[in-house]
Amino acid sequence: MIRLTLDEYLEKRGITRYELAKKSGIGYPIIDKYYKNAVTRYDGYVLDRICRALGCYVSDILNYSEQDKEKR
Repeated sequence: MIRLTLDEYLEKRGITRYELAKKSGIGYPIIDKYYKNAVTRYDGYVLDRICRALGCYVSDILNYSEQDKEKR
């Protein structure tokens, strides 16, 4: 299972969703969906803009867990 941890990343760094939206050029509603992990298909362009704005790697905001893989 892939889980977006943008909420944790922003909280640790004291950055708001609004600040990220302004800095990345991505609209607040999209940032909010990523923040709430409510995205079913991740957009490479959006992830790139987020990572550039935060100065991080995709692996810093995405986690992969094999937990759910074992349930299959």
